[in-house]
Amino acid sequence: MNLTKEENFYIIEDDRDDIKDFASFIDYKRAHFSNQNLIIDLLKYGTLTLEELLMFLKSSNDHRGDNKSFVIVNDTINIDTVPDELMVVPTLQEAKDVIQMEDIERDLGF
Repeated sequence: MNLTKEENFYIIEDDRDDIKDFASFIDYKRAHFSNQNLIIDLLKYGTLTLEELLMFLKSSNDHRGDNKSFVIVNDTINIDTVPDELMVVPTLQEAKDVIQMEDIERDLGF
């Protein structure tokens, strides 16, 4: 796992090539990051399937339940097939923008 700390979020990237293990690791370690916004960088997975993406659903739901952002970055998945419970964007910049917008919404009480 590669971990990059930014001002108000962490970017977590898989340093191996096993999406299932990475999703399990994120779920296992998510509580460690429960007070931080997370960007899960899956850009290296050029053939990501919906089934693989759904392995992150529990972590995403739990993290959002803690009132923090959980944004997945992948530019190959068909966004139309992704359930509304998952926030998936094609670039890291868009993920940062989503976190900024969600922070503003939380500050405003939405």
